[in-house]
Amino acid sequence: MIGLDYDWEFLEDGSRIAPISIGIVADDGRTYYAVNALLAARGWKGWRFRRRVRKHQWLMENVVPNLPKPHGDWNLHMPKRWLFNYLDPAVKPIEQIAREVRDFIRDTGSDVQLWANYGAYDHVCLAQLWGRMIDLPEGVPMFTNDIQQEARRLGIGWDELPKQESGEHNALADARHNQTVRRWLAEQEARTS
Repeated sequence: MIGLDYDWEFLEDGSRIAPISIGIVADDGRTYYAVNALLAARGWKGWRFRRRVRKHQWLMENVVPNLPKPHGDWNLHMPKRWLFNYLDPAVKPIEQIAREVRDFIRDTGSDVQLWANYGAYDHVCLAQLWGRMIDLPEGVPMFTNDIQQEARRLGIGWDELPKQESGEHNALADARHNQTVRRWLAEQEARTS
């Protein structure tokens, strides 16, 4: 089996889960990172989404600072009202993200396992890329394995897991850390078997 560790950063209000960014790391070394272009879009929908994010203190303090930053001289010219570098190549329409994530998962092979940390909402966010749960493309698993659940199964508490050293709440950095923790858990299980 080949593992794909992933993480979403999202806006959740109790009724909806709106994707902000996704990071995926495959056991074969491939990575994927994208930011929902709706956060940078012109018009009513984009303005409304940005407004909801701006009002969410936790997202503004923890997620937005980890979105793509401007480089070089662009930093001097970026409008102050922008939350991040809206022109970064990682910023993509959600339809493009859906195609690329589908292809990334399919390119992993037929024996893929999805893993996430506290992954319930991550899986809902993933499934909603294509609509309803029954609309998942062929080759995309219908469930995500949860790192916390695996740790508890092995009798390992939160405080015993490897700690993330940097990049927390950057979806790609979190996905990399998920992979580290998943592999560490597998080593712990192998030692006790």
